[in-house]
Amino acid sequence: MLKPDYPIETARLLLRPLEPGDADALHAYQSRPDVCRYIPYEPRSRAEIAARLIDPEKTRAVLDAPGQALDLAIVLRSTGGVIGDVLLFWHSAEHRSGEVGYVVHPDHAGQGYATEAAAKMLELAFDDLGLRRVIGRIDQRNVASAAVLRRLGMRQEAVLVENELFKGEWSTEVDYAILDREWRALREG
Repeated sequence: MLKPDYPIETARLLLRPLEPGDADALHAYQSRPDVCRYIPYEPRSRAEIAARLIDPEKTRAVLDAPGQALDLAIVLRSTGGVIGDVLLFWHSAEHRSGEVGYVVHPDHAGQGYATEAAAKMLELAFDDLGLRRVIGRIDQRNVASAAVLRRLGMRQEAVLVENELFKGEWSTEVDYAILDREWRALREG
């Protein structure tokens, strides 16, 4: 079980469960085709986002069973504004595995916020939830996301050539991963 104390603090960010009041901030980037290009969902309307923000499964604050995901708002400490969201999926208790994901508004891209938020999620995954392995899966064309995963210390493990029909075209998936012992070694390094 993972039950963090909120807000979770990093040097420049606060991470907290998504709230109904976040609809406008989320819409500012989740409605953009360029942002949604390499992530599973299509651009969302404000009404779709508002509906998701009242769904307890989408705004959960606790992970208590495999198959659940924690999707947290990335809040810029200096302004209090939501600039993105970061996810931790708990895939399996038996295999102690999970997955990390993130999206940041393009106005805030390239400043290390996705790396900072995802690093905190890895810390929660390994130190608090007790996972052994966390992956990141991206479209091969998403070079910015690949850079984030490498900065986190994740290694590229697989290239699945044209493995999925994604948004009308064949997508090549690149899988990255890190083990708990590797994460700890990086932090101690």
